[in-house]
Amino acid sequence: MLTKKEQRLRRARQTRARIAIQGVASLTVFRSNTHIYASVISGDGAVVVASASTAEKELRDQLGGNGGNAAAAALVGKRIAEKAKAAGVEKVAFDRAGFAYHGRVKALAESAREAGLQF
Repeated sequence: MLTKKEQRLRRARQTRARIAIQGVASLTVFRSNTHIYASVISGDGAVVVASASTAEKELRDQLGGNGGNAAAAALVGKRIAEKAKAAGVEKVAFDRAGFAYHGRVKALAESAREAGLQF
């Protein structure tokens, strides 16, 4: 019997295999109960080009400490798009890491798209 985490990682492995074949940069998301994290990883998977999360001091101050909601995820999406574009990355593949495309993950993705990232 697989645990909930093992099931999520199994789903993530399938997506990451497809992204690796494409060879494009990926926008990877991780969510915990209290925070949401996003990273843009280079096409070869060796370098983290940009990262943003609700655990960063500036966002924590802006949110008042509550990083576990869709509004916080939208701010992280906007911030990761700005950082990625500053690093020269315009097009990415979205890696939801086995999480359902719903709620905070969806809010982050839509916000990143609105801020100019293409995926």
